[in-house]
Amino acid sequence: MENLHYSEVMSGHSKWSQIKRQKSASDAAKSRIFSRHARLITLESKKAGGNLSASELSVAIARAKAENMPKDNIERAIAKGMSKDAGNLEQVIYEMYGPGGVAILAEALTDNKNRTTQEIKHLLSLQGVELAAPGAASWAFKKTSDAYIPNEQLIEIDGTDEDQLRAILEVLDEHGDIQRIFTNAQGYEDTGN
Repeated sequence: MENLHYSEVMSGHSKWSQIKRQKSASDAAKSRIFSRHARLITLESKKAGGNLSASELSVAIARAKAENMPKDNIERAIAKGMSKDAGNLEQVIYEMYGPGGVAILAEALTDNKNRTTQEIKHLLSLQGVELAAPGAASWAFKKTSDAYIPNEQLIEIDGTDEDQLRAILEVLDEHGDIQRIFTNAQGYEDTGN
């Protein structure tokens, strides 16, 4: 130990701290993704009465498995959907316009629409964006069975507009009730799971 320099001793600690931070960030992201899948599976299980062959429920389960969600978590979410504890989960679409006139749809799953709406409004106001009225941005998309696809040519953005759009999408993505986000910006069409 006497032959080691202080910087060599501390570099191991710094490396461990960096690994720990990266693992923590990775675990938080996985947790957020698994939580989203669990809520969707619970909702679809409730709608299907626990019928695993129901198309929407089987799609939700397949997506969760594709993200390596543990089997136990999936089974708990299905069981919760069939129980009285399922609550009143509700799907909500939030519409807004971002920088450069980009239309944005945020698909949420919430047990309290008023709370979620106020939280989304607050997060967006910090980014200089407001919620639009229903239908104000959805006209730019075509609804498929499980996604929203832009109707027209995608909008190209760059520079500060792209930075601002990325910040808006990150803020929305970090909210626990937001399931998926769709835009008509080139390269950002579907940012959800």
